[in-house]
Amino acid sequence: MNDVPDPLLQSPEAAPVHRHRLGAGLRTWFLTGLVIAGPLAVTAWIVWWFVTTVDNAIRPLIPASWWPENFLPFYVPGLGVVFAFCGLTLLGFLAANLAGRTLLRLGEAILDSMPVVRGIYKSVKQLFETVFSQSGTGFRKVGLVQFPAPGQWSLVFISTPPSGAILAALPGPVEYISVFLPCTPNPTTGFYYYLPKSDVIEIPLTPEDAAKLIMSAGLIQPDAQAKLGKLAAQGRAVSAPASAS
Repeated sequence: MNDVPDPLLQSPEAAPVHRHRLGAGLRTWFLTGLVIAGPLAVTAWIVWWFVTTVDNAIRPLIPASWWPENFLPFYVPGLGVVFAFCGLTLLGFLAANLAGRTLLRLGEAILDSMPVVRGIYKSVKQLFETVFSQSGTGFRKVGLVQFPAPGQWSLVFISTPPSGAILAALPGPVEYISVFLPCTPNPTTGFYYYLPKSDVIEIPLTPEDAAKLIMSAGLIQPDAQAKLGKLAAQGRAVSAPASAS
């Protein structure tokens, strides 16, 4: 009986190479799995936190006889989210009618008579109208400006042009625009200022990708999905020689 010679015994140099390929493959597979499972786990946690938070706030307002636990032998999350969605949709439908608009104006008139509440309500309402307006243009474009010094460029979110007293106070016949320059890694803080429109370079980048780029301090680039594909391809390339040997 002829024994097949072991190539690792014949060439001592092949063993370290084989172990190196196996270690590199395990590292690449682990990182690929981490990149795939990590975002899924974080997303699931955020969704679960949101659903449970809304449920805890809305479920006490729902009659206990309507809870799914009375008909099913297990807990069903999301009842509060469903009622909140239906309630907000119904509120929007009623506000679109004549009677709803009348009640809305009456409620705003009552809030307008309260000195402290009036300012808070108007500011928050204007913010919600700007963010959730389907026809608005605020924070839907991204640009580059020279900041903090000439030749150094920073990402900004392009907002609405100035109007009223601010437009009248700005000098010259120059077209101005307002921008928000967020800070890293907390984009909720930053600088809001007006500058000539010609000083802003608009770039084809979505606000979501720009926010990721700012919050990660440049670690998450807009082509992250392409990099993930390259990482998986590297894993396949490493595993192919290992399986062949």
